[in-house]
Amino acid sequence: MASLPIVSITRRETFSSCHRLHSPFLGDEENKKLYGKCNNPNGHGHNYVVLVTVKGPVDPQTGMVMNVHDLKQYMQQAIMDPLDHKNLDQDVPYFKAVVSTTENLAIFIWDKLQKIMDKPQLLHEVKILETEKNHVVYRGGSTYQRKKFNSSAIHTNHHDVSSDSD
Repeated sequence: MASLPIVSITRRETFSSCHRLHSPFLGDEENKKLYGKCNNPNGHGHNYVVLVTVKGPVDPQTGMVMNVHDLKQYMQQAIMDPLDHKNLDQDVPYFKAVVSTTENLAIFIWDKLQKIMDKPQLLHEVKILETEKNHVVYRGGSTYQRKKFNSSAIHTNHHDVSSDSD
């Protein structure tokens, strides 16, 4: 059997959402120090750009890795419907228990896409451009073993930089 060429397809969508970076594991002062202006109690907004890439063999019968129309529908269901013009912290149940960083947003989108795609193994990458300067990429899975810790340990393991700042 001849091997099939592997090709990537990327589709772009944009959506607007607001959020507040605030960890329930930290006190108010620690949240202010960690997240800075992004910890504003009234939140702040972004015009996110999301690039979803699928990668796989080109089907010899259709000439496609995936029908772009199908990818568009998946992105509508996984990104636009639940996230566009929403307050992530208040309108999206997932973020009631998870800090609404762009890293966690990429994981949320990946997981949603995996659940609805006919061939989830084709999902290669979710890239979010939060600002012109800040981009987050997630390719599924985990590479680090998560260690058990008590909530007081997290207080010493943070930086004075936010992935959400300009």
